[in-house]
Amino acid sequence: MRIVIKVGTSTLAHATGHLNIRRVEQLCRVLSDLKNQGYEVILVSSGAIGMGVGKLSLKERPADIPTKQAAAAVGQCELMYTYDKLFAEYNHTVAQILLTGSDFRHEDRYNNFQNTMRRLLELDVLPIINENDTIATEEIKVGDNDTLSAMVAVSVDADLLILLSDIDGLYTADPHKDPNATLIGTVESLTSEILALAGDKGSALGTGGMKTKLSAAQICTEAGCEMVIMNGENPNLLYDLFDGKAVGTRFLVSKERG
Repeated sequence: MRIVIKVGTSTLAHATGHLNIRRVEQLCRVLSDLKNQGYEVILVSSGAIGMGVGKLSLKERPADIPTKQAAAAVGQCELMYTYDKLFAEYNHTVAQILLTGSDFRHEDRYNNFQNTMRRLLELDVLPIINENDTIATEEIKVGDNDTLSAMVAVSVDADLLILLSDIDGLYTADPHKDPNATLIGTVESLTSEILALAGDKGSALGTGGMKTKLSAAQICTEAGCEMVIMNGENPNLLYDLFDGKAVGTRFLVSKERG
């Protein structure tokens, strides 16, 4: 089974922008264990800009493009250093791939990406993917890692995409505002009513929100890949998910597919 796991900035970092060491250590341990069980694991990781903000001691996420790209350049180094160190403790090799939207639209580059991913998985490597925020501009960027992870999942024929977020899944209303909001366990079809539940904002350090997650679900399910939104606060819940327990919100493959 080939799985793509996307982890957001809010899961990786504290509100200060500095790395949430305990959580990242847990995540790497669980993903290593899943690989040991025979799963093919691909990680799409946010966090470069957020970590760069912390590393550079900036007071907030920058608004101007040059500072964002500078923060990404600094933060990506720390991000990959951390992943390389932690996965190596469990005898797993990682590889870094940085993408922009144009890599998916340019046929030769897209084919090269697919061939590289195929070979990395054959070599039992754990690919770690992020948007190339250091060079991405409005014209060529994907824009958010929820969408990027869905595009990656489709590109590598993944069986499942898991979005680790700061929320338990899709609710009937905003749980931060409505105490009566209830978690939706399964979404069989992305109806207009479901899409209307999307919000527009993510965390202060991130760029995503429920709107981008539902967009990712559309991309995946229409291509034959299921998707799960679950809370990344406790990476051990991934064990429950793969044990068949009800975790988060699962989006089933579109019945209209084909």
